[in-house]
Amino acid sequence: MRVVFTKGPGTGYWIAVHRETGAALAPRNGPGGHSYLPHDLVHFLVEAEAGIKRGVYGRLAAGDNGLFWPADPAERNKAARRRKSKPTQPTPQARADMARSEALAASAVAVWEVRHGHAKTLPAYVSGDELPPVIDRIMARFDDYAQRWHALPVGGSLELDW
Repeated sequence: MRVVFTKGPGTGYWIAVHRETGAALAPRNGPGGHSYLPHDLVHFLVEAEAGIKRGVYGRLAAGDNGLFWPADPAERNKAARRRKSKPTQPTPQARADMARSEALAASAVAVWEVRHGHAKTLPAYVSGDELPPVIDRIMARFDDYAQRWHALPVGGSLELDW
């Protein structure tokens, strides 16, 4: 699966997912909010580095639409009818993987911001003494991609393979 992050004005961005399994997905706007580490890029890097299989990107690669919608209106209508008639609940493993992704993402961004002078202290929910070892590997990924993202002009993209 190939994921394309395209920089928008300010801290906005668009994300497109090109995958082998499941309906073709329409690009969508990302939530923005960070000029170095866009939220969806953070989750991609965290899930890839931590080996999270059923987080946002693992589920997309397996054919789940996640927060995206099919690009084809007929597929979109079919998906909406399926959701309405037979809502699916994530498995316990998927819920655990999503919770781990969220927790690691929040902690890793906070640590990265302190290490790079964008914040003075860690928030109360992050204990610097008890960070899992994977945080250092995530930091290395953040260091690489944060600078590349920040340097992009509006309309420039980063492409990552899942």
